[in-house]
Amino acid sequence: MWRQADSPKITVAEFFEAGRASLSLDWELNAEKAVGREIKEVALNRPGLTLANFRRHFAYRRVQVLGLAEMTYLASLEPEERIKRVRLLAPAPVIVMSRGRHLPTAFRKAVLEMGVPVMRTRLVTGIFINSATVLLQNMTSPRIRAAGTMVEVNGVGVLLEGEPGIGKSEIALALIKRGHSLVADDTTILTRDSTGCIQGAAVPITREHMEIRGLGIIHVPCLFGIASVRGAMRLDLIIGMRKSTDGREDDIDRTGLDTATRNVLGVPIPLVTVPVAPGRDLTNVVEVAALNQRLRQLGHNSARALDEKLKVALSRKD
Repeated sequence: MWRQADSPKITVAEFFEAGRASLSLDWELNAEKAVGREIKEVALNRPGLTLANFRRHFAYRRVQVLGLAEMTYLASLEPEERIKRVRLLAPAPVIVMSRGRHLPTAFRKAVLEMGVPVMRTRLVTGIFINSATVLLQNMTSPRIRAAGTMVEVNGVGVLLEGEPGIGKSEIALALIKRGHSLVADDTTILTRDSTGCIQGAAVPITREHMEIRGLGIIHVPCLFGIASVRGAMRLDLIIGMRKSTDGREDDIDRTGLDTATRNVLGVPIPLVTVPVAPGRDLTNVVEVAALNQRLRQLGHNSARALDEKLKVALSRKD
């Protein structure tokens, strides 16, 4: 079952945690105000016109970035006027100081009273705005919730789907024991990032956990090490598992020439249907399917290569 997931609401605290490393962020002031304070628009804003006292159309729902131009302008004003202009930013969710600047001492009392969180970044203003925009777009990108278990097999992101109890978690567990990694068990959140790729991740509350029937809930990193889990992974292949009915598999492709796909948020993802039967080692099948998908990504299609050889051999007989 696939269903649309709720669009995430991004708080200032979540933005800070997501960009702490990539955006070189540190807290400057009012960090405790960041929890629950929502960033309602993805684009960032340089409030030059607002600081110049032109308040019409002020984009107050956005992250406000104070760069060299804004700080130089404020420094040109009389002390009392500077404070008045800074107070105009009070409705903003957060203020970010670029180039590693600290908030001037003259502004600290006013900002404390305003209750606006202030961060600083070591990045120059333009680079920070570009990088932060991409980050916010990824955090608010379209997403769906898929009933399935996702694993990483030799660098290939594989989503296992099928009816409950068919063995998805058990296959994932066997793959983890072979050195592969778990991304999400039972439910996977799929998002389309800014590059057009589909990324899979676990529901935050169940991340790193698995349910094994008859055993219960296990914490994967505690049993197999930190390398046994992945926070997120690009989705490269979907494997649909279904029970064999009286051994009939007439509608299942046995050559690999007819490549099926599943449309995921507008992106076609290769789909392989695997019959489940007693005694069949599906762990090996999934592992080989992932390796074969990697080979196809590198430009080699084994089924088509054999098909061409057969055509050449038959033409010689004629």
